[in-house]
This record gives sequence, structure tokens and C-alpha cells, in this order.
Amino acid sequence: MQKRLGVVGIVLENFGAAEEVNGVLHEFSGIIVGRMGIPYRERGVSVISIIVDGTGDEISALTGRLGRVKQVSVKTALTKELP
Repeated sequence: MQKRLGVVGIVLENFGAAEEVNGVLHEFSGIIVGRMGIPYRERGVSVISIIVDGTGDEISALTGRLGRVKQVSVKTALTKELP
């Protein structure tokens, strides 16, 4: 299967979800190229951007797991398949 490059945007509406999200990200660290997280305390949320490089199945597994965490929203933008 071909690899794809992309960005995963994560919004945590509850700081308590951070531990579970970090656990999922650790499990998928093999496809994570970079990460930036910003706690936006005035709004009571955290925003995380993840750069990923993996197969469609790997990225889907990551985003699926993140999407099942309560009070977490996930969106993904991917390239077409790369050589």
C-alpha cells in the first residue's frame, strides 16, 4: 500500500482527555513526523496538529482511535498517494 503525507487536527474540549489522546499518539508514533500542541486556556480547549506519513490504513486507524475519545474532534487532510 502506498504512503500518504498529511496533517491531523485535534481539538480537545476537555483537558482531562489529554492523557488518553497522548496514549493513542504514543501507540502510533511510528507514523508521526511532528507534533505541535497549544493549550488555549481562555477557551478551555487544547489544539494539536500532527504531521503524519503512513499508509491510508495506518492513518485511518490513528484518526479512528482518536475520534472515539470523548470530547475530542479530529479532522484530516492528506496528499494523494506518494511514490
